[in-house]
Amino acid sequence: MKQCTLAFIGGGNMARSLIGGLITDGFNAEKIHVSDPNNENLQALSSQYPVCTFTDNTAAIADADVVILAVKPQQLQGVTRQISSKWTKNKLLISIAAGIRLDDIARWLGHNEASIVRAMPNTPSLVQAGATALCSNDFVETEQHELAESILRAVGLAIWVRHEQQMDAVTALSGSGPAYFFLVMEAMQNAGMELGLPEDTARLLALETAFGASKMALESEESACVLRQRVTSPGGTTERALDEFEQGDLRGLFSKALKAAASRAGELADQLGQDHE
Repeated sequence: MKQCTLAFIGGGNMARSLIGGLITDGFNAEKIHVSDPNNENLQALSSQYPVCTFTDNTAAIADADVVILAVKPQQLQGVTRQISSKWTKNKLLISIAAGIRLDDIARWLGHNEASIVRAMPNTPSLVQAGATALCSNDFVETEQHELAESILRAVGLAIWVRHEQQMDAVTALSGSGPAYFFLVMEAMQNAGMELGLPEDTARLLALETAFGASKMALESEESACVLRQRVTSPGGTTERALDEFEQGDLRGLFSKALKAAASRAGELADQLGQDHE
């Protein structure tokens, strides 16, 4: 990765995860600025990594090539307006705040031709196993695209979507997705306990099975459908269980759930994009 200067606005868990991944990948920690009003966050970061810390957002971004907004969505408008006076055309802005649209960020920044990337990482990014979707406005140059992707790849998969409208679907699928799998793990553990297994045994078997199935799917060139068919013997135990899922319309439930999440993502984007003033 090009050794530019990065400025993180917000020093919480997601910023800390990105910083750790970048440094592990060989990025120079002294080229990373972090601004946060919480001194405890800054002290925790500086004790772990030799990054430059600030309590003034405008000072943190002054000589930065890339500014990563890692604040809560409700705080994004105020922060963006605050740094607008120090914004220059050569900078790249990356927002990892969920639900805030590109046009709203540009409006608050007061620079219509600012280079802006919107990223949607999910919580497994905290353990460098994230899935992040990115989209950009028309002013992001090729080198900036590559730079944004390399930054988010520090915590897992990073993939571009062509149209910002697809980010609501991304939110429903991968943004909220970890919770769906946690629910499945929880349900499998509880079912195992109902069948007589000790809690710890049921938990470990459910978690390791989820991990193993995901690892197989990631490392295989076959689709999930084919992998499922290969472990489903006619007349066997797996087929009997899958028949129950099908009779309960599991596929339909997932479809309804993701559509509901995507719809809510759009509603929240409309709300969060309203000007405070």
